[in-house]
Amino acid sequence: MSQTRQTIFMKRKIALIFGGRSAEHEVSLNSAKNIFTAMDTNLFDVQLIGISKEGTWYQFANSDVFKKHKSLNDSRLTDEDMVTLISIGGNPYFYSFRTQERRQIDCAFPIIHGTMGEDGTLQGLFKVVQLPFVGCDVLASAVGMDKEFMKRLMTESGIKNSKYLILRRENMLPYNEIVKELGSPFFIKPANAGSSVGVHKIKTEDDYMNKISDSFLYDHKVLAEQFNEGAEVECSVLGLNQKPKASLPGQLKVHHEFYSYEAKYIDAKGAEIIIPAPLPENQIREIQELAVKTFKSLGCDGLARVDFFVNKNGEILVNEINTLPGFTQISMYPKMWEASGLKYSALITELIQIAFEKFSNDRKLKLDFN
Repeated sequence: MSQTRQTIFMKRKIALIFGGRSAEHEVSLNSAKNIFTAMDTNLFDVQLIGISKEGTWYQFANSDVFKKHKSLNDSRLTDEDMVTLISIGGNPYFYSFRTQERRQIDCAFPIIHGTMGEDGTLQGLFKVVQLPFVGCDVLASAVGMDKEFMKRLMTESGIKNSKYLILRRENMLPYNEIVKELGSPFFIKPANAGSSVGVHKIKTEDDYMNKISDSFLYDHKVLAEQFNEGAEVECSVLGLNQKPKASLPGQLKVHHEFYSYEAKYIDAKGAEIIIPAPLPENQIREIQELAVKTFKSLGCDGLARVDFFVNKNGEILVNEINTLPGFTQISMYPKMWEASGLKYSALITELIQIAFEKFSNDRKLKLDFN
């Protein structure tokens, strides 16, 4: 057994990092609560690190933070211990401003969805302080977050995806021109956002004029994307880039106009989840193969969820990849792995183990020239 395999089963100090400056802040807290509950305390000593909406880092003594706070705001956290992440002698620590003590940390489990957490920014900080972390590296996180470049790479890799146009404030295409290219209806969505924040289904020119400003609240770049009529299917991927594996896929039956933020997180009856997806075996295999191909093509590591459209004619298109999917009670990523035989707690352990493996592999690379 390698040193990495041995050390993972020692009790390691894991920083579960949540919140953040993101439109998905509240979803992040919900995900973190579930991950904390599922973590094997025989293996891991979990430190709860919350980042406020203003960007301040705090450490919390226990899971009461999830009962007391639906979101983290500096004005409500005046009694909490502020911390910062530092590196001394190549070892990462959290430094407490209150006690002026530092606590060494072995691995980060970031569960900040969206901007400033899923887009490579936080991952870059971990790399600088030499802290192993769960999930994709800097580049894959950034590309997976930016839907334009994600689609460009998928297209270059021969992965079919839906047609789209890029909209900018200084290049606002007229409604009729978009319809000519994409048909009607079509979707508009911020290029760098998740959880369907700022996403709208556009049926008329009035829809377009009324909704586009909301999409631009979340990014300087907006995608207009073709509407695909058919089944919405998702597939979880797990592992290092060289050897990922795919779960059984699941299908969404949405009871709203589309899979909106409300359908995902607010309305308990907003959508049904069917796992495994009621599809022929050949389509299930194709979806799993495409999920792995997408994961590898974008340079992902650790985890990702790949979303598909299965059109009525049987054509399978990749919608997008999510490099830090939700871990809420209704989230598809852990549910699909449970249906594939990997229980929630074991999934969390495996993700942390993969983080240590990747860090060990990266440490073998030379950083100087002699």
